[in-house]
Amino acid sequence: MDHALFEQPGIRMIQNILFDDYGSNFPHYPQWQEYLRTHQPPVLLSWGKNDKIFPGSGALAYKKDLPAAELHLFDGGHFLLEEYGNEIAALIHSFLQKLPPAGQ
Repeated sequence: MDHALFEQPGIRMIQNILFDDYGSNFPHYPQWQEYLRTHQPPVLLSWGKNDKIFPGSGALAYKKDLPAAELHLFDGGHFLLEEYGNEIAALIHSFLQKLPPAGQ
């Protein structure tokens, strides 16, 4: 299914642009990490521990800056929503129910 979607007109060009620009993220990591440490936003992490692109250790790294983050490591890969869509939808629903109303 992913392959069919990626073969749509213009998608390959967009993916190449995103891939070529990915390296520009790294210099911003310290700023983003500082923001997370300072503001401690509520975070739900659903991650595939077998992801070959973003391994499970990447999810664990978030816990250094966000110790209260809710982390769920699934026995899945990069396309986790395709493997565990229903389970993750339930986690999202539960997570959102626990948040205080906006403005509080």
